[in-house]
Amino acid sequence: MSVCLDGRRRIFVSSEKQRTIGKPVFYEGVGLHAGLPVHMTLKPAGVNEGICFVRTDLPGNPSVPANQSYVTNTMRATTLEKGEAKVFTVEHVLSALQGLKIDNCVVEMDSPEPPVGDGSSAVFVDMIKEAGVVEQDAPRNVYAVTKQRVVQEDDKFIAVLPYDGFRITFTSINPHPLLGVQFFDSEVTEQSYIDDICYARTIAFTEELEMMRKLGLGKGGTIENVVVYDKDTCLSQLRSDDELVRHKVLDIIGDLSLIGRPLKGHIIAVKSSHKLNNLLAKCIYEDM
Repeated sequence: MSVCLDGRRRIFVSSEKQRTIGKPVFYEGVGLHAGLPVHMTLKPAGVNEGICFVRTDLPGNPSVPANQSYVTNTMRATTLEKGEAKVFTVEHVLSALQGLKIDNCVVEMDSPEPPVGDGSSAVFVDMIKEAGVVEQDAPRNVYAVTKQRVVQEDDKFIAVLPYDGFRITFTSINPHPLLGVQFFDSEVTEQSYIDDICYARTIAFTEELEMMRKLGLGKGGTIENVVVYDKDTCLSQLRSDDELVRHKVLDIIGDLSLIGRPLKGHIIAVKSSHKLNNLLAKCIYEDM
């Protein structure tokens, strides 16, 4: 890699090429929170176009780039908004695109929320595999962290440190008797994302369901696409004993992709959330 230094900024012009998908691919389902039917299409995009969401159900097909500057809400999910174009719960599809090193892609939807699929990012990984990956005639521009950044709220925090690669270390602490402390540490590569991260689903607790319904959330959730716990047991079939913490890592990858370029650094988090993930992304984005 060659290095360009500009004040606090450190951009690596990678030997890797930018990538998009080879052809349009389609999926339909319902959204996790709104529960609305949605048809979603992933389409190839040109060099340096990044990831962009397009609302095909609205007049003029308004769009919003997958960029930190358009984040408007982080309660239970990440929301992007620009003018009439609003999309939410975008972190899973963004995580799949980032995990498989897709730099440029158009995400068309005829509803404000992507399909929940099976509650993980695996369906989006499968879409990318079906479409195929195409290298483009331009290098990837990678942001390398040069100083520590920490965002903390009570007993929760997320930090990024300089590191020669992309690594995530996450500790989840939950009072539920079947969860407790879960720890996951991984050098995030395309293969490790597919093997160890993309299959993990989001979780919910039955005691939260009434509150979520009042907030208009979780309408598309089932015990198959959400790992549901009651007071003492798990109502869903787990894919791994530490599925919770793996999904937290999946979310971080999606949320941090909003800095708009691949990241070189070590993420260390304890009990982090979409809110803290996005606050850290904002810090990194401002440093860039």
